[in-house]
Amino acid sequence: MTVLTRDSLERVLGPLDDAAVADIAALGATEEELLEARSWLANEEAMRAAGKPLPTARVAQIIEWLEPPDDELGG
Repeated sequence: MTVLTRDSLERVLGPLDDAAVADIAALGATEEELLEARSWLANEEAMRAAGKPLPTARVAQIIEWLEPPDDELGG
């Protein structure tokens, strides 16, 4: 498993400020977990239909961090 670095975070998520890098790094996640979280956010129905196991606790934390706040969703 690959430890997250600023470069790996920005490769997956695009440019980030120092606070965002610190927040994600504090989760202790790997690059693989970050990619899995992004896949779940982009394709939850497809992931469930494919029989993928539900996200682990750490992947779920990353998903929560990546999701926009409700006020940004118009809710």
